[in-house]
Amino acid sequence: MTPETASPATNGPATPSDQPASSGPNAPYRFPTDKLKRRQTQPGKTPLVLVACGSFSPITFLHLRMFEMASDFVRFNTDFEVCAGYLSPVSDAYKKVGLAPSHHRVNMCSRAVEHSTWLMVDPFETVNCNENGEPEYVPTAKVLRHFDHEINTVLGGIEGTDGQMKKARIALLAGADLVMSMGEPGLWAPSDLDVILGQYGAFIIERSGTDIDEAIASLRQYESNIWIISQVIQNDISSTKVRLFLKKDLSVRYLIPDPVVEYIEEHQLFQGPQGESKDKTPGDGDPGSSNTKPVKG
Repeated sequence: MTPETASPATNGPATPSDQPASSGPNAPYRFPTDKLKRRQTQPGKTPLVLVACGSFSPITFLHLRMFEMASDFVRFNTDFEVCAGYLSPVSDAYKKVGLAPSHHRVNMCSRAVEHSTWLMVDPFETVNCNENGEPEYVPTAKVLRHFDHEINTVLGGIEGTDGQMKKARIALLAGADLVMSMGEPGLWAPSDLDVILGQYGAFIIERSGTDIDEAIASLRQYESNIWIISQVIQNDISSTKVRLFLKKDLSVRYLIPDPVVEYIEEHQLFQGPQGESKDKTPGDGDPGSSNTKPVKG
């Protein structure tokens, strides 16, 4: 994951105005709640919802494994109770090389979590459009406020074991490279960091070759809102490597979920000269476009 620049409307509480101005091909938009635990089972715990923002082009086992590692960490090391995990694929406005059209990425993610009891896919970022109906960039800070609004305002929070409604803690789930980028001067807008790390917090998966202590050094003011999770079994599978395998016509089975492999084969994705899908349409994030946006994932 890489940093984001300053963007309007990144401060303050979530409001209905944060919802999509208009929707994309999968309209109408509906916030997914089918696997959200609406009532806690552990007394004295704070409900927690984990959100991973990224390209997911395509989603890999590491993306899914991150949630399981975070869930284990939360159970044994915190006073939270995980009530849901969400994948939030980025908008086509990112124009990233190898970025499949958003509807394909949403579908691949949906297939990957189909049998999970607690993971869901939220297409919120992918359906955000400007007044001309074009995909619009959505900062991570706005994404987290969106989840806050949907779960704590629209739904009224999570019911505790005592029957009282409690506000769910929304937190970002990401790899160590993200927190490293956050510590680099000028790469992230301070107002966004205040929202992401100050207001919500982040669970960070440690990766080999990453100096977490160095990364955290410049983010000390947010230290209490950053949880570092050790990756006991190292896994360096990445979407970039998967696309490279596909470009070379190599097998990607057991690197990504079988339903995702089948979807890629069915739609002939990531087989172009730069690993992009064959069936790209105007506005789907052409890698050759100069209208680029910073990319998460």
